Amino acid sequence: MSAFFMEAFLISTGIVALAEMGDKTQLLSLVLAARFRKPWPIVLGILVATLANHGLAGAVGNWVTTVLGPDVLRWVLGGSFIAMAVWMLIPDKLDDEEGDEAPRFGVFLTTVVAFFLAEMGDKTQIATVMLAAQYQAWAWVVAGTTLGMMLANAPVVWLGDAITRRVPLRLVHTVSAVIFAILGALALSGWG
Repeated sequence: MSAFFMEAFLISTGIVALAEMGDKTQLLSLVLAARFRKPWPIVLGILVATLANHGLAGAVGNWVTTVLGPDVLRWVLGGSFIAMAVWMLIPDKLDDEEGDEAPRFGVFLTTVVAFFLAEMGDKTQIATVMLAAQYQAWAWVVAGTTLGMMLANAPVVWLGDAITRRVPLRLVHTVSAVIFAILGALALSGWG
């Protein structure tokens, strides 16, 4: 494995793991865990939904590189990373929690559908598009962003709100914003 692909994988993992802290999909993981109390189908549902969602987002990111020239792409990526830095400082809230009725299609399928839909247009999905465009390494970016999602969400499903009360989300959001700002500045400068 080349250093370039390892970089794409590790950066994607780290950025998405940090970006997911306090995100609405992490809150959804907590709600699903509290509601259904069946961690394995929830975690597997999150994995399947993330692979599908980020797979599509990565494909869009790779496609963008075929449409935009390198100079335009550099400015779009730089501006997008800086916009993500600002967005990271705005905490998410879960808007619509469902009632306590049993899921019609089972815990796994309910999780897949809910998580896939919640991830549409989310910070981590946009980050996946940008990372795929930057690295042009679809499989490595999707593998990394999916691992990042699992690192952020699986512990929430198993350990619930004990973790969320101890994680200083404001600090995590600030660190994430700084990383996105640095990536934006590097992209705009043409470095890397």
